[in-house]
Amino acid sequence: MKVLLLGGTGEARRLADVLAAEHDVVSSLAGRIGEARLPVGEVRQGGFGGVEGLTAWLVEHGVEAVVDATHPFAATMTAHAVAATSALGLPLLVLRRPGWREQPGDIWHWTPDVAAAAALLPALGRRVFLTIGRQGLAAFATTGLWTLARCVDPPDPLPTWCELLLDRGPYELPAELDLLQNHRIDVLVTKNSGGDMTAAKLTAARELGIPVVLIERPPLPPGIAMAETPDEVRRWLTN
Repeated sequence: MKVLLLGGTGEARRLADVLAAEHDVVSSLAGRIGEARLPVGEVRQGGFGGVEGLTAWLVEHGVEAVVDATHPFAATMTAHAVAATSALGLPLLVLRRPGWREQPGDIWHWTPDVAAAAALLPALGRRVFLTIGRQGLAAFATTGLWTLARCVDPPDPLPTWCELLLDRGPYELPAELDLLQNHRIDVLVTKNSGGDMTAAKLTAARELGIPVVLIERPPLPPGIAMAETPDEVRRWLTN
């Protein structure tokens, strides 16, 4: 089966490994973040040109199924995949790792978006550790709070209102504890991305009694099939 795998996440790379032996898989990477390791098999990089471009590409390359394994906050790409596959009558499955769950000792504050998170910050602390990636940073520029922003790749343009830390996970607990303590961080902001690569910051915040502002995931369109593991995707393609 010819499968288009919309990727860019660790789950997508692992999924390409799982599916490559049984299917003709093309992994598509948006190109926003440089990949430390490309998935196995055929890879295309760059956007499709919206819904029309994606629809035309699916037809041209004879794709029989689409698996969306993009980041849980890549809502635009997911919406485009839904529209294109619906127009062509192609099956679509969304692979999403489970979100993080609050544990005893956590001090979590849920917000629906970056604007709400920025508005909440002044009531929680004065020194912010911002871990939302480079998309949406501008919403925090006017909080007036000292901010350390960690990103994989540098934002464009570079922000002048915060200190920038360029680093790529996985992040380990001892290093996260040192970072929070050395910078005297008193509030953490992150997206509910889930996964193990970046979860150590939540454990560090719990141990230090630091409040966390979590930005909720955008909801999936209604009626979309979803899986949480590569094995579930493999079974879905087999059935």
